Amino acid sequence: MSFSPTVPGSHGGASIQEQRERWERKRSRTARELVQTEQRYCRQLELVTTYFVEILKAKGTLKQDVRESIFSSIEAIHSVNQSLLVNLENDVFGRGFDQFCAHLQHYNTYVDNIYNARRVLGIHLKKNKAFRRFKKLQEARPQFNNCKLEDLLQLPLQRIEQYKHFLQDLTSNMSPNNPEFQQISRAVAAICAVSRRIGSNRRRHENHLQLCRVQKLLKGRKTKVLAAGRWYVREGWLKVVPSTGAAVKPKMFFLFSDMLLQAKRCSPVHPTNADQLAGQRAYPLQDCTVEKVFGHTRSKGGLLSLTFPRAKLLLMSSNQEDLNDWYRCLSSAVP
Repeated sequence: MSFSPTVPGSHGGASIQEQRERWERKRSRTARELVQTEQRYCRQLELVTTYFVEILKAKGTLKQDVRESIFSSIEAIHSVNQSLLVNLENDVFGRGFDQFCAHLQHYNTYVDNIYNARRVLGIHLKKNKAFRRFKKLQEARPQFNNCKLEDLLQLPLQRIEQYKHFLQDLTSNMSPNNPEFQQISRAVAAICAVSRRIGSNRRRHENHLQLCRVQKLLKGRKTKVLAAGRWYVREGWLKVVPSTGAAVKPKMFFLFSDMLLQAKRCSPVHPTNADQLAGQRAYPLQDCTVEKVFGHTRSKGGLLSLTFPRAKLLLMSSNQEDLNDWYRCLSSAVP
């Protein structure tokens, strides 16, 4: 909501002063909730730094590089947020977030490491009995209120999203003439940048998991799915229509940002590969053209014609919606 005065008699007869009072009530409510949630957040950060990081340093249960991989910059984040909390409790929001945003590199470091932290934590919980027992004992403390370390480590990412909404609410209920307006507006832009970074990292991680999943589906190591810069798009069964007019054969196709991979099901009686697929051919999407042979109408299914520099594919689906989605995805993926 933008700040603009209401003329007398408009908006149900509300006066400018009444409108300002409503904005101030909303701003005060948002500010109060921000302070309360910041207090809780700092207490939760303190649980991690006090009962995990500091004690683990003293005990030597984990090597330094492992400990840093799991906890990353959380101590620095705790320190920065303690300073922010002091400002918020003193109703100094503008300068408080100005100072906070000057240290957002600690959050950037943390969000860039979060998936590695999760992986390393999982590995050492499996192989390090002393650490596993230590974690269980710490989480059993009443201060943790049944919270798990895994959940606490996610809090800085969640807090960035909360800041974004809190600060947007503050600016929408604040006059541009307010001395803090520009400071908080700058904070919104800086925090939104971290939020976009979190989203980008999440998409890259989810894509990596998809590539790993497809790689595991394919028997042997001949077909390489994992590649830098490759993005998973979609997959599904399509019938390949041969030029000879022979029987139509269903094949599994995996569409990536740079190639279309064709695979077939392994023999169901094979002792080790029964649940896997065999990669048959990879079609680079460079210089590929995609056309609907028919299926433009609401008829049942249709054909897609894919022309590559050294090959041509005619693919059929009896599902019109599925065919349309394949056409859309292929057309978007072709450079």
